[in-house]
Amino acid sequence: MPADAALRLDLPPLTLGNITVDTPVILAPMAGITNKAFRRLCREYGGGLYVSEMVTSRALVERSPESMRIISHDDDEKVRSVQLYGVDPKTVGAAVRLLVEEDRADHIDLNFGCPVPKVTRKGGGAALPWKLDLFTGIVQTAVREASKGDVPLTIKMRKGIDEDHLTFREAGKIARDSGVAAVALHGRTASQFYSGKADWNAIAELREALPDIPVLGNGDIWSAEDAVRMVRETGVDGVVIGRGCQGRPWLFGDLMSAFEGSSSRHQPGLGQVADTVYRHAELLVETFGSEMMGLRDIRKHMAWYFKGYVVGGELRAKLATVPTLEVLRGLLDELDKDSPYPGSDAEGPRGRAGSPKRTALPEHWLDGRILNAAQQADIAAAEVDVSGG
Repeated sequence: MPADAALRLDLPPLTLGNITVDTPVILAPMAGITNKAFRRLCREYGGGLYVSEMVTSRALVERSPESMRIISHDDDEKVRSVQLYGVDPKTVGAAVRLLVEEDRADHIDLNFGCPVPKVTRKGGGAALPWKLDLFTGIVQTAVREASKGDVPLTIKMRKGIDEDHLTFREAGKIARDSGVAAVALHGRTASQFYSGKADWNAIAELREALPDIPVLGNGDIWSAEDAVRMVRETGVDGVVIGRGCQGRPWLFGDLMSAFEGSSSRHQPGLGQVADTVYRHAELLVETFGSEMMGLRDIRKHMAWYFKGYVVGGELRAKLATVPTLEVLRGLLDELDKDSPYPGSDAEGPRGRAGSPKRTALPEHWLDGRILNAAQQADIAAAEVDVSGG
């Protein structure tokens, strides 16, 4: 069998309500990463659905300047996709209503997967589906408000809090029954953070349990081959890409090729990577309207972009503290532009995995699946930040 045929996937376009995503690939919302600049870079390489950074419902309803920046899109973004985080049905409903009535989004996703302590200790993110009444209230309210503008609403979640407190089965069925357009599952618990291996068996189980809506898989997709393998092993309708594309916006080109049955892959030499880094920095300056902020933002991407490439330690250190576009240009010019793609050294896991740890939760959170009066009174405090991380 030819190599191309071996990778050929007869996966239909992903349908989310009135939206058709020809390449069934979704860029996961990542705080501080998936802003307009990075989304544009990814779009230029391949097809898919590109979700903005997570924004809290409360900040959006209050129209904080940062929240309004987060939900802004380029004029040519075909599908304006926004991810909301919230813990109060009324506030989430108001945020969805704002997005719909002011025509600020074509697709809305709800975050029930964030494992960051500042979110889970307030009962948000991956901790929230444990409380079935709260989860149901938020999803039903959000779907109702989104449907008024014919905007498809999806959810992204984890397996649960830990292996003893799994929530994905009930949460998936509640979401389906509430009318969501799709469910995405990251095959890890909150307590795993990003460590260990993603449980693709759980993703396959959810796919089988929800045959009537699209189910999307997330976790440990570092290459196009990983994506193909996930689809084949789990039967999902599409894949969600998070850390795998950090420093590799061309991964979306690889994914599009793979899903179309082509063995073509982007293997950029150091010169091409340098050009992409500079373009990314320029786009960030444009996004933030400030050279200082744009250059501050590009610094965290440097280690990801140059993973596996021959770049001296001193030069890496300078790139990680670069102050201006002019200085960046000079530093990039010091690289050996003819240095070829380093192969597997540039691939595989990237970003901080963290280590397994007990999930920070509100007091007595695990005592029952329904909110008690004290928890109901406290939970609104989870919406104090613009972005939950």
